Amino acid sequence: MTRADAPPPPDAGARWLDAARAVLDGVAAQHDAIERASRLCAEAIAGDGLVHLFGTGHSRIPLEEMFPRYGSYPGFHPIAELSMTFHTQVVGANGQRQAMFIERISGLAEQILANFTLAVPDVMVVFSASGRSAVPIEMALGARRRGVKVIAVTSVAQSMSGPPTHDSGTRLLDHADVVLDLGTPAADAMVSIDGLAEPVGPGSTVANVAFVNAIKSRTAELLVERGAMPPVITSESVVGAERSAELFEEAYLEYARRLSSALRVS
Repeated sequence: MTRADAPPPPDAGARWLDAARAVLDGVAAQHDAIERASRLCAEAIAGDGLVHLFGTGHSRIPLEEMFPRYGSYPGFHPIAELSMTFHTQVVGANGQRQAMFIERISGLAEQILANFTLAVPDVMVVFSASGRSAVPIEMALGARRRGVKVIAVTSVAQSMSGPPTHDSGTRLLDHADVVLDLGTPAADAMVSIDGLAEPVGPGSTVANVAFVNAIKSRTAELLVERGAMPPVITSESVVGAERSAELFEEAYLEYARRLSSALRVS
C-alpha cells in the first residue's frame, strides 16, 4: 500500500471508542475484585439487608443504572442527594457551582447517614471518580464506623493525581474493603484534539455502568444459587403484560419492605 492509499487516521469519535474499549478491557481485568464485590452484595441481600449506593455529580448515573430499571431487582438502595446531583439547571438556582461546592463540605455525609440504620450485613458502595471530595470520603468513613463493608468505585489515576484535599489527609480508596478502578485518566476526558488544549470525551460513566452491571449480574447468579433471588423488574415484551406488572409490584413492595427497615425512626 502506498502512502497515498493509506487510510486516514481515526477521527476523534473513533479514538474515543477505542479508549472506551480499553476502559472496558480494564474493567474486565478486575474479575477478582468484581467477584469480591458481588459476594459482599449477595451476602447483604440474602441476609435481608441492603446494598447502599452513593455518588455525587455524574456518579449518580451508576446508582440509577443499578436500580430501578429493567433487569434489576430490589436489595440495592440508591442514595442520590439532589443538591449534589441535579445538574441540568447548570446556572442559577440549583446550579452547578452550588453542587460542586456542597460535595466538598465536611459533615454533610453524616447528616445523610443519620436518616438510615446501617448494620451488618449491609454494604456501602461509593462512586467517586476523583475520590478526593469530602462527602464521598465521609460516606465511606461513616459506613465503616457502623461496621458496614465499603466498596469504592474510583479512578486510581485521578485520585492519585494530586494531594489529598480532605482534612483527614486520605482518599476514598483508603477506606474501602474492595476498590474497583475506573481506569480513566486524571482529567477523566480521554481524547486530545489538535488545536484544542483541553481533552474531551469522559470515560468514567462507561466504566461505572460496566461495573454495576457486572456486579448486578454476578450477584443475581449467587442469589439464585442460595435460593434468595428477589423479583426482577422485567419488560412485558419478555414475560407478557400481566407478569410484567406483577413483577414490578413485587419488586416495589420488596424494596419498600427492605427500605422501611433501614429508615431511622428513633
